[in-house]
Amino acid sequence: MPLVEHNLNINHKDFSPVLDHIKATFNKVICSGASTIIIHQDSIVLEEYIGKQSGKEDARTVQADTQFHVASVRKSYIGFAVSYALYYGYINSIDDRVLSYLPELAENVWKGTTIRHLLTHTHGLTQERNEDVREFNPGSSWSYKQIGIEALTRIVKRTTGKSVAAIIHESVFTPLGFTESNWYSQKHERLVDVMLRYEGDKDWKTSESTEGDKMNMYVSTRELAYWGYLHLKKGKVNGKQIVPREIIEVATSLQSPSTLHKDLPQNGFLWFVKDLSAKKTEIGDQVPKGSYQILGFTNVTLLVIPEEDIVAVRMFNSFGSPEGYDYLSDVRSFGDTVMSCVKNVRGVRR
Repeated sequence: MPLVEHNLNINHKDFSPVLDHIKATFNKVICSGASTIIIHQDSIVLEEYIGKQSGKEDARTVQADTQFHVASVRKSYIGFAVSYALYYGYINSIDDRVLSYLPELAENVWKGTTIRHLLTHTHGLTQERNEDVREFNPGSSWSYKQIGIEALTRIVKRTTGKSVAAIIHESVFTPLGFTESNWYSQKHERLVDVMLRYEGDKDWKTSESTEGDKMNMYVSTRELAYWGYLHLKKGKVNGKQIVPREIIEVATSLQSPSTLHKDLPQNGFLWFVKDLSAKKTEIGDQVPKGSYQILGFTNVTLLVIPEEDIVAVRMFNSFGSPEGYDYLSDVRSFGDTVMSCVKNVRGVRR
């Protein structure tokens, strides 16, 4: 039984502008396939699949069980695992120093860095020639670097004794019967081919790890929407509390340091959250406060708008931004398009 049903009474034309937006992006980026799902007021009100899973002539068409590479959208699962570790007392506080959990790190570089800084991309660290280097003081600015994610997955494993993947399977995938969300070491027919910007793109990396610590997660469109729906409902689905409400609430609420400049992006546990107005946010202007979103380098996007009881997903098998494509403007307008449709639906119902 699916988590939510299709609403057969809805006029899908109400959300056709979202589909038009997906098709427009499909034509801007380098991809062969795309899809979208919207869940509104506990019903799937839009579900569309476009193109093929690769650029090959005989490629499988994109369909309900097609699994897209979600790139950095995987970080929402890592954020969940950290919130799980916090809730169950494996981590004392997100204001604990990272060095207290990973003492092997270079003290002169990591000094003053907390788990909060890792979760909100405000740690100020990067890597140069395989060495950890500080770019700015913890909490003073914002930078999207992989080094913080790697430290978080290590902290989760060391404190809980479980990998991120094990926690997610145990807490969510198994109870909800998810079979189209996982970290893969080998390709199979339902996984899309990721379309690179150019041959030998050095940003593209594969991994054989299935522990949830690497960028090799593939998810179907519907299960990504269900992941968002679980968050929208604060862990309670079909009358059953699947995960503690607090795990979701902490992960999706504003956690950025108070020292951060107001124009910089704001985060929960790796989720981007809408709180104060921020010039560099990836969330559209029309999307209300309290919403949260996660975006991947493959242009996959999961947007949750609690105020409107809506989850919106878009999927592509692209990788990065081709010349002339403004991904930030595009993802903002995606959220704004969803909001305009919701407002139109609300107006019709009145």
